[in-house]
Amino acid sequence: MTLQDNLSAIRTRVDRAARDAGRNPAEVQILLAVKTQPAESIRAAIAAGYTLLGHNRVQEIRATAKELGDLDHQMHMIGHLQSNKVSQALRHVTCVQSVAGTRLADRLDRAAQARGQALEVFVQVNTSGEDSKGGVGPQEAPALCTHVGALEHLRLRGLMTIGANSPDPEVVRASYTDLAKVRDAVVGSGAPGTDRATELSMGMSSDLEIAIAAGATMVRIGTGAFGERPA
Repeated sequence: MTLQDNLSAIRTRVDRAARDAGRNPAEVQILLAVKTQPAESIRAAIAAGYTLLGHNRVQEIRATAKELGDLDHQMHMIGHLQSNKVSQALRHVTCVQSVAGTRLADRLDRAAQARGQALEVFVQVNTSGEDSKGGVGPQEAPALCTHVGALEHLRLRGLMTIGANSPDPEVVRASYTDLAKVRDAVVGSGAPGTDRATELSMGMSSDLEIAIAAGATMVRIGTGAFGERPA
């Protein structure tokens, strides 16, 4: 199947999952996780109308930035971001989805101030409790969101998680419904800068239907669009 075929199939799955959940398909954005993809593949996806992209590493963003510079697109940082690479990242990204501590949040705020811009961010929450996944714990997430919301140069859009790695769909579902519960608590807290943190970035190629049923507003698709990643 071609990239266009894959993208069409993913869009069909997303739309069907939204309708099955009683939601408007337009409420769910597709972010293409373009880790390790060559610039020509990313350009083809953008040309097909998929302009919301995510990278896991700053060096991969830099490697393709010049070749994508003439195309209208948004680039999100969806992987772990080291504090010493914040300034490099902000040259290329419009949003950081992996804020998991106050130190990184403060560093991003200072870097955004230096650039004279406001930066959109998500707080990453580890709802599965798996050691292999990044993110703050669900109980600590509201306090981190309050901290982020108070920073002058950050705009808290919502929360992000990576679903549980389990063959049991109910375990996966719980990892997503838990994020929605945290989001509701954050938005309803009344803390400055948190009232618009309504977005939920969760769900990937293998479990997007479960995530959308739980309230995902953005799903991150890699393999479903590009196939198995290059070695």
